[in-house]
Amino acid sequence: MATAKSMTFTRLADGTLLKRRKDGSFQSVKGKTDRDRLARLSDADIERMSASDPDHPALDDAFWQSVDVAQPKEAISIKLDKDVLAFFREPGRGYQTRINTVLRRYMQASRKAG
Repeated sequence: MATAKSMTFTRLADGTLLKRRKDGSFQSVKGKTDRDRLARLSDADIERMSASDPDHPALDDAFWQSVDVAQPKEAISIKLDKDVLAFFREPGRGYQTRINTVLRRYMQASRKAG
């Protein structure tokens, strides 16, 4: 079985990407992204491209109706079983909102029962 050669990269605060050389020094790496072309894209261009991307979720009015934006959010750290997290992540983006929705429904059902 062949082993892959390891490469170490780092990024400077200004966004410059550096690759470690064999001697331990770093060399600047020129990216393949045409940043000037990207900067010239209008919002309409970006919307049109994202609408044709099958991996981009639809963020239309129907999507936003399902999101509870009225409640303030608090960032926490939580440990979940791997299979539970995989289940919520499987449909794609928005897994934290899905988890929050399930917990909210549980909370509401508990209050009604209690």
